[in-house]
Amino acid sequence: MTVATSLIPGLDEIVRNGDPKRRAEVARRIAELYLQGAAHYRADHVELFDGILTGLVPHAELAARAELAERLSILANAPRALVGQLAREDEIAIAGPLLRRSPVIDEQALVEIARSKGQGHLLAMSERPTLSPDLTDVMVRRGDREVVRRTAGNAGALFSHAGYSGLIKRAGQDAVLTLAVGQRADLSAPHLKELVAGSVEVVRRRLFEVVRPERQADIEAAMGEIIGTPGQAESRRDFAPAQRTVLALHNSGELNEAALLGFAKAFKYEESIATLSAMAAVKLATLDRLIAGDRHDPILIVGKVIGLEWATVRALILLRLGSNRVPSPSDIESARVNFARLMPSTAERVVSFWQARQTA
Repeated sequence: MTVATSLIPGLDEIVRNGDPKRRAEVARRIAELYLQGAAHYRADHVELFDGILTGLVPHAELAARAELAERLSILANAPRALVGQLAREDEIAIAGPLLRRSPVIDEQALVEIARSKGQGHLLAMSERPTLSPDLTDVMVRRGDREVVRRTAGNAGALFSHAGYSGLIKRAGQDAVLTLAVGQRADLSAPHLKELVAGSVEVVRRRLFEVVRPERQADIEAAMGEIIGTPGQAESRRDFAPAQRTVLALHNSGELNEAALLGFAKAFKYEESIATLSAMAAVKLATLDRLIAGDRHDPILIVGKVIGLEWATVRALILLRLGSNRVPSPSDIESARVNFARLMPSTAERVVSFWQARQTA
């Protein structure tokens, strides 16, 4: 084919030795020629244009290159070398349209660009219709907060096990990312449990509200595993004397928060748990296993259900840790904030879950 050379005499000389302005003008004319007939060109025609334009387009002005990139981004037969050249430009106005949607850029090129270019390039890629696990691995590792949020919210993105682990780790400090990851249809049950475990109660509650109804059951199950469910092992503590004490208080009308606070401050674990069991209508063995776990959440949940004051909840947290351990002020403040934010309806739902499991 000699279309380009026939329309532009001396093209070879212009490409090799022409001044930049002349090259830019020729680039504009040949690009327009290509765009007008792109739908009808064969592969060898496209290859010819590709070879010419890759030598001329870099001399065009930024605005002209950006416009060309925009128009090429939607073509299935855009010149591959030219598209790759433009997609690697530092100026995001040029690279962006191609990185967002060009079907011509292959996987290897995308991963290479993701590894070497800046956040603007990564953000543009996050909008592609599909993203491979190899590509999202790089984006999760290198991307800033907005990049990772957009990538997690892309339904066409696929993530490796390592990619999901990276997302979940970052979600621990980002509520918006937690919601995006939690709503993904391909999120496995183990990853959901990991995500829920790393989030604060207020984010868990919001996640429960925004996910599909069938996913809500998964979240409740994950919560049950995190904060504990009745197991087979029996407690080695002897609660019988404490139960007799609590029964006596009940019969005398003195089984109340003041009694519970007194037990907790005196580090009387058995009496405190027996009192909580009676007040919350949760089996003593169940509460013992829950509160002996690794988190404060069960105390916050039970405290919210039976309407305890923060001072009593705080005393129960200190009781749980034991008289020889002193919690950091930041941990206590975090627990206080979570307790204040915990909705009674959410706490009641979790307690109902415990009760249903212990009945089963």
